[in-house]
Amino acid sequence: MTETRSPSPPLSRKRSRLYLVLIALVFAAPMLVAGLLTLAGWQPGTKGNGEPIVPQRNFVAEKLDVQLADGHPYAWRDSKPRLTLVALPGPDCAAQCFELLTGLAKARLMLNRNQSRLRLLYLGTPPADPQRRAAMQPFWLVGSDVDGKLASFRPSAPDSLSVILVESNGTALSYYPAGFDGPGLARDLQKVIK
Repeated sequence: MTETRSPSPPLSRKRSRLYLVLIALVFAAPMLVAGLLTLAGWQPGTKGNGEPIVPQRNFVAEKLDVQLADGHPYAWRDSKPRLTLVALPGPDCAAQCFELLTGLAKARLMLNRNQSRLRLLYLGTPPADPQRRAAMQPFWLVGSDVDGKLASFRPSAPDSLSVILVESNGTALSYYPAGFDGPGLARDLQKVIK
């Protein structure tokens, strides 16, 4: 008996198979790359501009007392779920500090219909300039950290500002030290408040 070989497929059949394999690779390659990136620990768009607060702190559980300028205590837990942006000025909040405060108030306005979901709390001595003080009143609640529990987050450089973003249940989410990226914080607010 003689061995019969099947004739080789015509050239068009080989080309069709090659195209089929290439099309399958076009769909499989991105999934393979995504799997490898995930295994390596990379996640797209999940890095915030602030620093994590470690160990995690909850200002309600710590009984962090804030007294507002009108004499009332500040309620970390609100009747509605709203985040709080806590501004902690260094000594002598002047031009640069006020510019940052204005930028943060603008970032709140850029939340559009969600701006009511963010409260702005300034803990410290307001700017000495009466015009600047009057300009911040419509946007910022002014108060003081009664027991000084946030002193480690307060900058020591004059005319500087650091910020803490606090969840509606009193949990501190992230810390933005003096010299933080204002537009980066605004982007973080857009991600968190939807």
